[in-house]
Amino acid sequence: MKTLGIYLADWLATNGVDTIFGIPGVHTVELYRGLDQNGLTHITPRHEQGAGFMADGYARVTGKPGVCFIITGPGMTNIATAMGQALGDSIPMLVISTVNETATLGRGLGELHELPDQRGLVSGVARWSETVRSVEALPDALARAFALFACERPGPVHIELPLDLIAQDASHLPAPEMLLPPSAGAGDAEALQLAVRAVEAATQPVLLVGGGARHASIEVRRLAERLDAPVIMTVNARGALPHGHPLAVQASPSLLAVRDLFAGSDLVIAVGTEFGWTDFGLYDQPLPDFDVPMIRIDIDPGQLWRSVTPDVAIAGDARAVLAGLYAALGLDAGGSEGESRAEAARTRARDEIGSAYRGYVALLEAVRDALPEVAMIGDSTQFVYAGNCDFAATGPNRWFNSATGYGTLGYALPAAIGASIGAGKAPVVCLAGDGGLQFTLAELGSAIDARTPIILVVLNNYGYGEIKSYMQERQIPTIGVDLHTPDFQALAIAYGWQAEMLQSLDQIGARVAAAAAAGKPTLIEIDGSLFGG
Repeated sequence: MKTLGIYLADWLATNGVDTIFGIPGVHTVELYRGLDQNGLTHITPRHEQGAGFMADGYARVTGKPGVCFIITGPGMTNIATAMGQALGDSIPMLVISTVNETATLGRGLGELHELPDQRGLVSGVARWSETVRSVEALPDALARAFALFACERPGPVHIELPLDLIAQDASHLPAPEMLLPPSAGAGDAEALQLAVRAVEAATQPVLLVGGGARHASIEVRRLAERLDAPVIMTVNARGALPHGHPLAVQASPSLLAVRDLFAGSDLVIAVGTEFGWTDFGLYDQPLPDFDVPMIRIDIDPGQLWRSVTPDVAIAGDARAVLAGLYAALGLDAGGSEGESRAEAARTRARDEIGSAYRGYVALLEAVRDALPEVAMIGDSTQFVYAGNCDFAATGPNRWFNSATGYGTLGYALPAAIGASIGAGKAPVVCLAGDGGLQFTLAELGSAIDARTPIILVVLNNYGYGEIKSYMQERQIPTIGVDLHTPDFQALAIAYGWQAEMLQSLDQIGARVAAAAAAGKPTLIEIDGSLFGG
């Protein structure tokens, strides 16, 4: 008999899923029957929050949805934080959970893992949540989830299966087929023509790209070079134009140098950005005044008039719209002095961030230069904040972290494990502080289980250093920010990692290169005093 659990595995494998993140439990074991026969890899974290963060990191690197199997009740409350981060950053994630038997739902009978309304609880951190109430309803629910990932603003989708359903016979269902989801499209033709006229009239254009343009780096580069336009990248778009490209402006749009670049332009082409406060108002500032014409491109029509009102709004997929705009431009379109404008913004931004942040960025650049293909995944910590202000990645999806948007702690280690699984042989460096690392410290074991040779760089200032500084600046008693810090190196070794203390900052490039060559999980600890902290 082919149960619904086996059918689910068949369907996922047919549609390109190769990895499942989850912790088996008595409520989910029936979902595991079909994994082996479909060649699906299962990764076991030490906590369901880790499963969600792993799926997030995997999805960002591969472009495919990260898929989780999660138990009823506590499994879902545990993964909710990771879903919130993925929702904030528009990361495709499919969370398949169980729920108590259909006849018991909402009755308060004291069933194992019972919640009054599991779907209602999860709905706030998901694009949508659905309870599958019949065997026949599962294929449609899965198809709708994958259609959302392909042609709408992505994010977590939750599908829950009652316990009495997953072991039922699904042999009568048609064999799963590879979906061909509809495209988000290239935008309205009339709006595209308005955009073409605006571009052709501009002499000092600038591109502003966000996380929605991650998959459109080729199109971003072609259009930027065609228009001689600087490209400003939000945190989730870093690398859309790679390090070293003369038009790349990797500095945060919160910085005055970048705001002045906006002000000096005569057209802003904004692609796939929600104009979120953590990107555009990082230093307690309001959004910039965009007093120049703007073309705004977003896959979500409802997003086009939030925060900033454009002169031309185009709803569509970033790749398709940018390709269409490029193809429609006349020979006389193009700006001037784009490279010099970009260089001036980069130089001023580096001066603006201050000497402390320049020290952190120098370390990040040493890691990048030692490992040019590296993906760097960060938590909310000082050298990640510095990198978000001014760090250039060598390609898309090679710099991301939880310090913007939802802003959770404990993200970096499990997300780096997921990213390493998705990245194959490419090196992955995890950037964490001592406080945030302790949220998910047990995932050191998951890295060993998954054979992921990640390099964990820990900045240890023996507490919540950034919050402590914030309290001191406001003359608030520094309560709750000084932590007992374990011996991270001893813990790492106990889990089977290599570990060392960095003796001087100028060694970091050689140490990460050596760790990458060794091919084993490695922890490199940096005492905050090396940065004067």
